[in-house]
Amino acid sequence: MDTSNTNLTVLTEFFLLGFSDNQLLRIFYFFLFLVIFSGTICGNLLIITLVSTSKILHTPMYFFISQLSISDILLPTDIVPNLLHILLNNGGTISFIGCMTQLYFFSVSEVFECLLLTVMSYDRYVAICNPLRYTSIMTGTYCMRLAAMCWLISIIVSFVDTTTPSMLIFCGPNIIDHFFCDLVPIMEIACSDTFVVQLEMYLLSFPLVIAPSIIIIVCYINITGNILRIPSSTGRQKAFSTCSSHLIVVSIFYWSMFGVYVFPTRGQSSAISKILSLLYTVFTPFINPIIYSLRNKDIRKAVQYTVTYITWL
Repeated sequence: MDTSNTNLTVLTEFFLLGFSDNQLLRIFYFFLFLVIFSGTICGNLLIITLVSTSKILHTPMYFFISQLSISDILLPTDIVPNLLHILLNNGGTISFIGCMTQLYFFSVSEVFECLLLTVMSYDRYVAICNPLRYTSIMTGTYCMRLAAMCWLISIIVSFVDTTTPSMLIFCGPNIIDHFFCDLVPIMEIACSDTFVVQLEMYLLSFPLVIAPSIIIIVCYINITGNILRIPSSTGRQKAFSTCSSHLIVVSIFYWSMFGVYVFPTRGQSSAISKILSLLYTVFTPFINPIIYSLRNKDIRKAVQYTVTYITWL
């Protein structure tokens, strides 16, 4: 009996299936994700550089956007390189420690983005609903404290969120039908009872996903009411433009998160789960800098100024 119990815990690696399509499709996916990953890193590094060097971007909103860009670099860096390896080899192994490490950094990035998007909605709420007190409320020190709090909570919660599944027993097939070590597919191949992990996941979903989404909705209800009271159409349009980019990012991120973790469809196929996961792990970090740069005059001006300055040198 002792020997069998020992055998239950000897699992040292998992096999990630990735996308089991034909070779031509996998090669197409490889180059597609490679281009997206390269664009993600370059786009987010550009925003971080512009916000840190351009004086016109030294405001709370752009500070939070730069923090979002840091998260958008961390997440695909944790996921995509191994995904590219899996695509080239039609699957790939990952060690147990490597799997838990990937899950940890994935969790840090996702929890941080959930919290930061909520903070950003509060920033827009104060800017539009209480503009006269905006500079006194959203001070530089206060913004840095909010960002630091988001990072600290995400680091602590992710440690707890990773420790519990790492204590599960894996004695059967080590094949994970996914392209990275996500919590749900890991639980599916566990031999031991996953009730504690599932309970933890649902309990954490309220303060980290449901509550922030409620706060965002309440903020934007108040924002919309204040914008509609603006007498001039130009003023309304300007106010809406400052919120639309954030609202697009929030919609894509939260709906995909809700689809995978909070309200997953019963019998949801692995293909649908992978597509939803791709939305917030690969495509959202790539789209975020595009949305914020193309729809933002200040960032476009900062880019033009930087290009002009480099050309002049």
